[in-house]
Amino acid sequence: MKTTSQPYDASLQEPGLPVRLIRGGRDFFGLLLELIRNARSSIHLQTYILHDDETGLLVIDALEAASARGVDVFVLADGYASRNLQQKTISSMRIAGIRFRFFEPLFRSHYFYFGRRLHHKLFVADEQYALIGGINITDRYNDMPGKPAWLDLALLVTGKIAAQTAALCKQIWNNERIPEIKRIETSDTNKVMIRRNDWVRRYNEISGSYIDMLRHAKDHITIICSYFLPGKIIRRLLRSAAQRGVNIRVITAGTSDVMISKHAERWMYDWLLRNGITLYEYQPVILHAKAAVCDSSWFTLGSYNLNNLSTYASIELNLDVRDNTTAQELEAMLDRIIAEDCIPVTRETHRHSKNPFIQLMRWISYHFIRVMFTLLTFYFKRER
Repeated sequence: MKTTSQPYDASLQEPGLPVRLIRGGRDFFGLLLELIRNARSSIHLQTYILHDDETGLLVIDALEAASARGVDVFVLADGYASRNLQQKTISSMRIAGIRFRFFEPLFRSHYFYFGRRLHHKLFVADEQYALIGGINITDRYNDMPGKPAWLDLALLVTGKIAAQTAALCKQIWNNERIPEIKRIETSDTNKVMIRRNDWVRRYNEISGSYIDMLRHAKDHITIICSYFLPGKIIRRLLRSAAQRGVNIRVITAGTSDVMISKHAERWMYDWLLRNGITLYEYQPVILHAKAAVCDSSWFTLGSYNLNNLSTYASIELNLDVRDNTTAQELEAMLDRIIAEDCIPVTRETHRHSKNPFIQLMRWISYHFIRVMFTLLTFYFKRER
């Protein structure tokens, strides 16, 4: 499998450039490989899933080549989601000089996980270029022969915000307390801010972004989310925003890789439709993107799903971007996705999709998911 890459553009170093929206698949992995090949001093890759399949080995080979030419390479992968990474691949990385480590939960086995997840997906080269989004390093996020990539999104950012992301990677690698990160203003119209969720260490910033968006939206919000199970606070704010006239659209997965989650989502459809939320289900492939755009003026995008697992059990990373041009680009992309690749979920179509047995399955799935989110994650005492 050959991955087409975009030319490396030195003009990305210019200060003040807007962030660049990247759709997953060939475009993302082409850019990632190009950035790795052109790195000169340092690389940080921190990801939830790293597999040694065709795509994973392409990335690993590029990282090993970078290390061989003297680049300091650090790779941190979640200890549960990346558990199938073969020992020979890990040994090869270490022999090549890559500093590789798992982010370990408190306890784990092949079938059991007890602890926090490293769920963010970020890459930084030379403290100048950062890719942040929801894209893992494995075949299903890439365009493979006969198998298009899952729908996902990322952002390329440069300059000071990339340097901040590199500092964040170092602190996570060294297990250091992470100081407050200030908003970066790269021009009068472009404002970018790193937002984190790590409930154990009292970071609830991404949750705060969604709360801020729902409280202050004036006209419209579009949310795209792969595992959409908002908690009580977000549900209350969704209802309040819709009641004051905000047009809220939510794009969910038509087919999910976690079908119990999809059944649980559909249990919530009655409540969402009853409260004036417009629903769509994405059809072509599995949806994995996580973003929300507000009033054509700002958006949040990254690894964070609107559910309690992301809120309380995972280390998540998003970017908030207050830039009209990029927000409108994202909005236009979501408009096309709705028009070309989604089916609307109305009260009528939803009514025809259910019967007492299906509703019972959805009800059980919804409450099972909520209980499992609580029971299967061990919460350390929150830091003071």
